[in-house]
Amino acid sequence: MTASMPNSSPDAPLVGVIMGSSSDWDVMQHAVAMLHDFGVAYEARVISAHRMPHDMAEYGAAAHARGLRAIIAGAGGAAHLPGMMAALTDVPVFGVPVPSKYLRGEDSLLSIVQMPKGVPVATFAIGEAGAANAALHVVANLATTDAALRDKLLAFRARQTEAARAMQLPPAGARA
Repeated sequence: MTASMPNSSPDAPLVGVIMGSSSDWDVMQHAVAMLHDFGVAYEARVISAHRMPHDMAEYGAAAHARGLRAIIAGAGGAAHLPGMMAALTDVPVFGVPVPSKYLRGEDSLLSIVQMPKGVPVATFAIGEAGAANAALHVVANLATTDAALRDKLLAFRARQTEAARAMQLPPAGARA
């Protein structure tokens, strides 16, 4: 994890950000940064579905009792972590496919999105945008019962709107 971004908030975490390997941090740090920017308490951990199955099971079983309201799970390759976490907990799971070395994350996306009926994982885009959007989706869900967080989310969206309105196209005939 980077020195500029701690792996947990000082408050009791509301959101768990988990990943299958430390190599997934390059993507998952975008979820953590978004939660940090909104002031949502989080924890970030490596919990491998394949190398740490007992730790994964314990984490999922204890998530609700520890106060977690959401889990953002990122994984590459076979990407079993989000789906297995969804099977182990009643806390909503938001899956982030991490780009893989050989299949660009398409294998991860298909693994996470193709869950059996009754074991849902909200699945996002491959990579950094997916990680940030998963965190934004968690923020939106938490904001339904937190007026201050809702105000922050509305302000964020207003800034995005103003930034889009401020965009200028090059003059006609100009090369890009």
